[in-house]
Amino acid sequence: MNSTFYIVIAYMATMIVISLYVSFKKVKSSEDYHLAGRSLGPLMMAGTLAAAEIGGGSTIGVASKAYGEWGLSAGWYVVCAGIGIFLVSFIAPFLRRSMATTVPEILARRYGTPSHMISTFLSLCTLFVATAAQVKATSSIIETISGGDFVTVTVMVAIVVTLYTMMGGLVSVAFTDIVHICFITVGMAIAMPIIVHGAGGWEHVVSLAEARNPTQLELTKVGWKTIGGLILMYFMTFSTGQEAVQRYFAARDIKTARLGSFLCSLLMALYGFIPAIIGIVAFAHFPDIKANQAMPMAAMKFAPMLIAGLVMASVVAATMSSASGNLIASCTLFTKDVYQKYINPNASDRTILLLSKAVVGVMGIASLYIALNPAIGIIDLLVFGFTMRSAGPFAAFLFGFIYKNATKNGGLAAIICGSVVAGIWQYLGEPYGLMSLVVGSAASTVAFFAVSMIERSMGVPAAPPAISAENVEQNRLSELR
Repeated sequence: MNSTFYIVIAYMATMIVISLYVSFKKVKSSEDYHLAGRSLGPLMMAGTLAAAEIGGGSTIGVASKAYGEWGLSAGWYVVCAGIGIFLVSFIAPFLRRSMATTVPEILARRYGTPSHMISTFLSLCTLFVATAAQVKATSSIIETISGGDFVTVTVMVAIVVTLYTMMGGLVSVAFTDIVHICFITVGMAIAMPIIVHGAGGWEHVVSLAEARNPTQLELTKVGWKTIGGLILMYFMTFSTGQEAVQRYFAARDIKTARLGSFLCSLLMALYGFIPAIIGIVAFAHFPDIKANQAMPMAAMKFAPMLIAGLVMASVVAATMSSASGNLIASCTLFTKDVYQKYINPNASDRTILLLSKAVVGVMGIASLYIALNPAIGIIDLLVFGFTMRSAGPFAAFLFGFIYKNATKNGGLAAIICGSVVAGIWQYLGEPYGLMSLVVGSAASTVAFFAVSMIERSMGVPAAPPAISAENVEQNRLSELR
């Protein structure tokens, strides 16, 4: 074991200590555990939202894609995420005003039980996959810097992440996320030029990379269809994904939700191409490594020990934070949308709190099973999960806030049609270069408006609004507190 490995372990231990301390001080109820007491300010919200999204896909995953088939254009993966968050800022007031706890809860209000059950199932499956991707990314780092066995390292990471999440829920995650995001953005921004310099300078890196593959440095190598698809994917998944939307629900008020979202989008856009450049350094110098090892290898080889250790520690922290956020979202969905809705509606707050912690443990084990499959890539896992979670519910969820003539069957048809079409398109290998999420969401939108308009013309009443007068009053009272 080298010194970098011990820096990573020390950082992980520090975050767990912080999480323990905050959990004892702040977690008094299930609302604290799931929504941080709806008390997040703009900076806290921006930090925890960014930390939830800048994880394995935006660090190890981007460097891996830059090392592989996407080249430097892999940086668009993060920039597109920033654009997606920016677009979500405009619907943030609707999210906070709903006074909801989960996304399926909003769909249930408008479209009824069938829509609620399908969206809950899709969301839970996606969060399993997303958590597995973050565990896999964390394991890739520790495997590289320690030389340990992948299976052993992955099991260790899954245990740490699961325990970390069980301690304090969203309130402790929000506090530690601020530390994480400072390390990942500031640390990587400092480390990237040091790594490039250590690799012989940018011109030397370019010459080596072009000698291996002349197209590796093209900014649009990934293609404009993919870039546009990524923006749409992120807009849809951030506006319908529990792990992101839960942060909007937890904002102090509507203004905070919008401002925090704007700040997060700016942060992600600035961070953008940093991991892609590090991936190109690895591509130029290490032709025979695993793609997932691109970032840790470049940092360890071309940066001083302290810088390399901090980079790896911050990436580990980011991936752990994303995994933790996904686990919290999973347990919130299960306890609120399965247990409390269909099994025990009168469960006490203490029962919900204890059940939430137990569910985190079970879901941590399920995610570990997925992460141990060596054939699945990090970004591939995330894109597949986001597609199946968002393609169907997107139109019903988003337009459900603003389209008064939506019917219950219109929402249900959108969810089913979009999910089925996206799944089939994915199975066919995404013909014509169109992402499954784009095709599925288009089908979802057509089904939503077509069925709603046909039913309204037949005299079928519109579905009840997603935001009631009671929700508006709850918002007013919360802002007075």
